Amino acid sequence: MKIKSVTVNRFRGYSEPVFIAIDDLCVLVGRNDIGKSTILEALDVFFNEGKGCIKIDKEDLNKSCSARGEDQIEISVEFAELPPEIVIDSTNRTTLASEYLTTAQGTLLVVKRFAPSGKERVFIRANHPTAAGCCDLHKEKIADLRKVVEENGFSCSDKTRSAELRKAIWAGHTDLALSEREIEIAKEDTKAIWDQLKTNMPLFTLFQSDRKNADSDDEVQDPMRVAVREILGDPTIRKSLRMVADKVRARLEDVAGRTLEKLRELNPQLAASLDPQLPDSEALKWPDVFKGVGISGDQGIPINKRGSGVKRLVLISFFRAEAERRLAEAGGRHVVYAIEEPETSQHPEHQRGLTAALKALSTAQATQVLFTTHSPEIVKHLSFDCLRLVSNAPHARVSRVLPNELPYPSLNEVSFSAFGEPTAEYHDELYAHIESSGDLDTFRATRPLVNYTKLLKNGSTRTEQISRTDFIRHQIHHPENSHNPRFSSTDLYDSISDMRAFINAQRSAVIG
Repeated sequence: MKIKSVTVNRFRGYSEPVFIAIDDLCVLVGRNDIGKSTILEALDVFFNEGKGCIKIDKEDLNKSCSARGEDQIEISVEFAELPPEIVIDSTNRTTLASEYLTTAQGTLLVVKRFAPSGKERVFIRANHPTAAGCCDLHKEKIADLRKVVEENGFSCSDKTRSAELRKAIWAGHTDLALSEREIEIAKEDTKAIWDQLKTNMPLFTLFQSDRKNADSDDEVQDPMRVAVREILGDPTIRKSLRMVADKVRARLEDVAGRTLEKLRELNPQLAASLDPQLPDSEALKWPDVFKGVGISGDQGIPINKRGSGVKRLVLISFFRAEAERRLAEAGGRHVVYAIEEPETSQHPEHQRGLTAALKALSTAQATQVLFTTHSPEIVKHLSFDCLRLVSNAPHARVSRVLPNELPYPSLNEVSFSAFGEPTAEYHDELYAHIESSGDLDTFRATRPLVNYTKLLKNGSTRTEQISRTDFIRHQIHHPENSHNPRFSSTDLYDSISDMRAFINAQRSAVIG
């Protein structure tokens, strides 16, 4: 299954539902403390159920929501590319669509709600029957479903299967009154269906930025541990592990049987009271066998004890290797890599290398890559369709970044909107846009003038009065002229903002 969207509500800074469309590559950009990492951490909570990097506690509930008496965090994930069938037990095969557990668009929408204690309740929000006698059938026991079928004379090919009984009841009604509603995944067949769906969920791994509080924090930082989880999810390897476990279990049963036999000779009553406890092969925690896996450097120093830059370089290599491997392989369970600020502690050249690796990885089959960034250097090497701008004006929202939604269609514009990053390059782009539109004289006519000392070819100077924007542009293009005070970062920011406002006003006038 593949993530199509996520909605976060009442979690940390999000007091209202915020919807985020997710593609194969999804990059969250925005200013500090705007909620980018919160989205990735919400996904970690959803998929890893408190066993990943993030554990929900009462402080995660949005304060405004808490004051209104709203006491549950809600994280919803919508999935596409659903499994063709689900097997409730060895004989009860069905599909999500035939169980009316999909949305009107044919996707699966799973909603998790968390109490302040962290306890979760799981729902499927679907286009589901609501007519009398047709709703809530997943809560019914098979005997009750069979009774309804027989009393109404509904045709059913197999009365031993709950899925067939539900199908017969729904087929017996002319109008199911399909409507969006929530089905709690708690008992009877809904729990069995949820157990099946969990085995098809993507493997989600969050690589957090370097913010550990202690060496003992159980955050997933080592990419080798991600590899262990995925390798152990391979059906061929799982089959081999089951064979090993079954052989060990058989040997243990033999040892236990012979031990009890000898015990019965000495104390039959005691032997009768004993029952060997042997774990089922499916219950064995194979990842724990490999929990010591990792990569060490000189003198056996593990990677998580090395500097930030070294750790990120290992990540670059990991993602490049994963991209090559996954591109060469077909099929397999979906994997989602979520990375906070991959540019942390990296030289711009390494930032570009990591960006290229992540882009390549996102094109591999059954793979999605999500990351946050504060780096204009990274944004410049991305396309508009993968960017999501996180903002809080007038309210929290996450929007796709499309060229025709911006004052000027440029990735430099994205960096300015997301990070407030004023650059000479963006200043030049805006100036050239106004000039090419034939509006430069109009722009200049309404701007206050400042003195500018122009350096002539013969080495003499001449003082002119020009707009502040022209003043900055001249300084950008004529750094050899040292006769004027250098513009500040604030001056550059204000001039960019002025040109953006002008371009927006001109565009609004044309549209109006």
